[in-house]
Amino acid sequence: MKRRQLLSYASALFASGIAPSFAAPRQSPGRVIVVGAGMAGLSAARYLKDRGWQVTVLEARERIGGRLWTSRRWADLPVDLGASWIHGHQGNPLTSLAKAAGAKTVPTFYDRNQVFDSQGGVLSSARSKQLEHWQDYVEQAVVQAQKADNDLPLQSTLEEQLEWDSLDEEERTLAHFVVNSSIEHEYAGSARQLSAWWFDAMKSYPGNDVLFPGGYSALPRHLAQGLDVRLGEVVQHIASRAGGVSVSTRRGTFEGDRVVVTLPLGVLQAGAVGFSPALPAAKQAAISALGMGHYNKCYLRFTKAFWPADKDWLEYITPEQRRGQWTEWLSLARVSGKPVLLGFNAADYGLAVEKLSDAQIIAGAVSTLRTMFGGQVPDPIDAQLTRWSSDPFARGAYSFNKAGSTPGNRDQLAASSGRIHFAGEATHRDHYATVHGAWLSGQRAAKEIAG
Repeated sequence: MKRRQLLSYASALFASGIAPSFAAPRQSPGRVIVVGAGMAGLSAARYLKDRGWQVTVLEARERIGGRLWTSRRWADLPVDLGASWIHGHQGNPLTSLAKAAGAKTVPTFYDRNQVFDSQGGVLSSARSKQLEHWQDYVEQAVVQAQKADNDLPLQSTLEEQLEWDSLDEEERTLAHFVVNSSIEHEYAGSARQLSAWWFDAMKSYPGNDVLFPGGYSALPRHLAQGLDVRLGEVVQHIASRAGGVSVSTRRGTFEGDRVVVTLPLGVLQAGAVGFSPALPAAKQAAISALGMGHYNKCYLRFTKAFWPADKDWLEYITPEQRRGQWTEWLSLARVSGKPVLLGFNAADYGLAVEKLSDAQIIAGAVSTLRTMFGGQVPDPIDAQLTRWSSDPFARGAYSFNKAGSTPGNRDQLAASSGRIHFAGEATHRDHYATVHGAWLSGQRAAKEIAG
C-alpha cells in the first residue's frame, strides 16, 4: 500500500473538476528558451527539440535536475537528496522513461514497518491497537472536515472533530503522530496551513512506489542528451513583447520566440525573477494562495545495521514536546545492501531543522535512534543532509494546497501569459508535488507551443 492512498477516499468527495484547456499555436518551429533544467524544463525541452525547435535551457545551478539531485559522495552508494520515488509505477510515464534510461528501480513497502513508542522500544500490541483506532479517528475527522461549509486549516478542523480539549496527553500524542506521519510527511505542509478541503486533492497511479538504487538523476541525464543546457545562468528578468521574448541573466540576455518558465513556486513567491509586463492578477493571486512545503533528509551511514533487516520503514511516536521530530525513517539496507538510514523531517520541523548546524542535526537524529533502539546505537561514520527551504533556487521542497486555495489556483498558475508559458509540479492540478507531475507539466507547456 502507498501512503498517498491512506486518506484518498476522503478527497474523492471534493477532488472533481475540469482540467484546463489550452489552445496550441501550432506555429512553425522557432526558438524557445526554457528556464530551469529540472524535470519540467527538461521534459518541455526534449519534446520541443525532438520536433525541430531550437531550444536553450537556462539553469541557475551548476548541475541539471533541479529538486531531483543524486549525490555520489559515497562511491559505492548514490543517494537522492531530492526526490526519491516514482509514486505508483503502473502507467506512470516515468516508468517507461526509467526503462529508456536503463535505470533500475526497487519498490519500498509501507506495510514493512515497525513503530516505536515515545519512550523507546517497539510498540506493544495494546498500543498498536490504540494507534489503529486513532488512524481511523483521524480519517473519519478528515471526511467530516471536508463536508464543512467553509475551508479552514486542517489542524483547527481536526481539533474540533476530535474534541481536542477533552483528550489526554497520550491521546494527543497518538493523534499528532498520525497527522504528522500520514499527512504532514506526505504533503510537506503544516496541518496549521493545509487546506482541510483540498490538501489531498490529487490523483495517483496504481502500483508500488519505487526507488532508484543507482540514483534518480539517470532520468534528467537521459532527457538532457543533445540539449543546449547553459549552467550557472541565474535568470533575473523575463520580458514578453509582440515579436518575441527576452530572458536576462546575470551573464547576459537570451532572445527567443517563446519562453517556458519552470521556476519552483517558492522562487515565484519570493519575487526572485521579474516579469514584463507584470504577471496577470489571477496568476499572482494563485502564486500567493498556494503553499510551498518544507521537507528535508538526513542520511546516516553506519558500520553495520542495528535495525531489523526486513523492515523498510521505522516510525517513532514522538512525545508532545518533540512533536514531529524524526518521526519517519527509511532503511536502505534491503534496497541497497548498505547499513544506511534515511531520516525525514517535514512541515514545521522540516523548516526549523534548517537553522541548526550539521552537527546539531546529526546529534538530534542519533539521539532519537538511541531512544528507539537503546544506548548501544553507535555514532554514524558519515552523514549527508539537506536544506531545501534555504536553497535560493528552490525555496522549499514541493507545493501543497494551503487553506483558502483551490485546485483552480493551479490552473491559473499553469496558464500562459502572452509568449510566456509555465510548467513545474505546482502547475499540475492532479499530480502536484510529484516528479511525474513535473514531467507531465513540461509536456503540456511544450504542446501549447508546438501542438
